[in-house]
Amino acid sequence: MHLLLEEQLIGKFKDLPQPYYVTEYGAAYLGDALELSKLLPDKSVSLVMTSPPFALNRKKAYGNVDSSKYVDWFTPFAKEFWRVLKDDGSLVIHIGGAWEKGQPTRSLYHFELLLRLCRNNDSNLKFHLAQDFYWFNLAKLPSPAEWVTVRRIRVKDAVDPVWWLSKSPFPKADNRKILNQYSKAMQELLKRGYNAGPRPSGHNISSKFQKDLGGAIPPNFLAYANTESNSRYLRACREYSVQPHPARYPIELPKFFIKFLTEEGDLVLDPFGGSNATGEAAEETKRNWICFETNENYLKGSRFRFETVLDKR
Repeated sequence: MHLLLEEQLIGKFKDLPQPYYVTEYGAAYLGDALELSKLLPDKSVSLVMTSPPFALNRKKAYGNVDSSKYVDWFTPFAKEFWRVLKDDGSLVIHIGGAWEKGQPTRSLYHFELLLRLCRNNDSNLKFHLAQDFYWFNLAKLPSPAEWVTVRRIRVKDAVDPVWWLSKSPFPKADNRKILNQYSKAMQELLKRGYNAGPRPSGHNISSKFQKDLGGAIPPNFLAYANTESNSRYLRACREYSVQPHPARYPIELPKFFIKFLTEEGDLVLDPFGGSNATGEAAEETKRNWICFETNENYLKGSRFRFETVLDKR
């Protein structure tokens, strides 16, 4: 186990129960996220990166709350996230939208949640919306089928909101850690140069645009295909007859925010761990991590994401 993590578990996190398993940088726990979160010290986490159960009309095996009750259900968790986050920490919530039952109109539950978290009168639960992101799943199947493929009156729903919330207006963040590779056109432009000055759009392009900064600043629109089919995680689940988690986000999504909003040695928490893609992303980027998950089968399968695992159960 990584020395820093070992010191944290034995020292600062001594109130937590025995972990289900540990890796070089992290530890996974079996239990209720709300109760386990209460055992974490104040201001001990740099990033809460999570994808809670969505408010879907069709009930899923992993459990999900009705949209009319979702905000009240999530609020106690949010209060604990606020408490455990450092002053420069962030809460990133991947939360898919939902449709109203029986009609082709959208639920507003995820916007209502955002307003509750950012316009709360409780000083211990009043996040800032640092930025809104959107994950475009390039491989998303057409849904909802009734309105998209049967009646053909809507287009497929393939974009999920990702709310980046912070305790202060200036959370830890550095976009130089997440630069995209320059396009071929930009690489050519840097070589041959261009004319600085005003453009018809009204923008004034300075000579500073010609400076090679190592890559392009990414947008808040994240396009990742969720096409995992033969990963180490899925291969091992098949080999050992373990049911994989049915709603996994691609590891690129948590890795983007972990690199953007934390540094090596910081602690990342995923309270709704699922298959623990967040833990794998943190492990690969040398961040310490903690995962909570209520379903033991999902937690068993999540071990397969890591090369080195010390089983506790």
